[in-house]
Amino acid sequence: MTLTQFNNLSLDDAVLVLHKCCGSNSWAQQVAAGRPYTDLPKLARAMADKWYSNCGETDWREAFSHHPRIGDVSGLKEKFAATAHFSASEQAGISDTPDEILQQLHDANRKYEAKNGFIFIVCATGKTAPEMLALLNDRLNNTPKEELRLAMGEQAKITLIRLKNSIEGEWNTLPASHITTHVLDTATGLPAKGITIRLQDRHSGYETFAQGITNADGRIPDLLPQSRMLTPGRYKMIFDTGGYYAARGIRTFYPVVPVFFETFDESHYHIPLLLSPYGYTTYRGS
Repeated sequence: MTLTQFNNLSLDDAVLVLHKCCGSNSWAQQVAAGRPYTDLPKLARAMADKWYSNCGETDWREAFSHHPRIGDVSGLKEKFAATAHFSASEQAGISDTPDEILQQLHDANRKYEAKNGFIFIVCATGKTAPEMLALLNDRLNNTPKEELRLAMGEQAKITLIRLKNSIEGEWNTLPASHITTHVLDTATGLPAKGITIRLQDRHSGYETFAQGITNADGRIPDLLPQSRMLTPGRYKMIFDTGGYYAARGIRTFYPVVPVFFETFDESHYHIPLLLSPYGYTTYRGS
């Protein structure tokens, strides 16, 4: 449907469309009540603002409960019939995965759920099963408080993707993720694939609220959901360079690279890392 058609739906029908994108009834009611939206960026911004500012832990956990476990492809149609077409495409990266990897995903998710009280939520679109397994195992090291914030952010990414699939239009006018990064291995001249990166903000100490893994181009283009703007302040990005080099049998002098930076406004912040086993460089990119 078009944005105009969405604006003209009854409240109940609009809530139904939104509820298929995100399982939180409160969120769906709030976004539906905010119509009409004059363009898609305003809808996306309202979606993010309601989720981050007006919803709470109960709403977030309600949304999480509407997802199948990562790797649980067989249960998609049985338990989540209304959103099965979304979940199946989102988890397309695991369709041809060996049983051994699927079992590891299953086992790690059980550990995650026992620790945090909800299933592992990740925006799986574009990620391979090994990448999701690496992220899952790495996120098992986070505190439940950090994971709640992480999962909430991943849910926002998933919601936006589903919204784009439900309402047609010029979604490419949305701004890029507020924070992006990429890593280049200067020793090989190639992108550094498979580096886990944490984004942290300051509370009592630094806490992780976003996490990703570099793709085949050495990039994480969606560390934050589109239309999610950070409050101006100081942040820290942590690159797991030790894990990257260990997987290649290479020793490194810098097993972890922390990069502190400060945001001032809603413009795009790109933090690249040029990496070698015995040195690194960072700067503000574009």
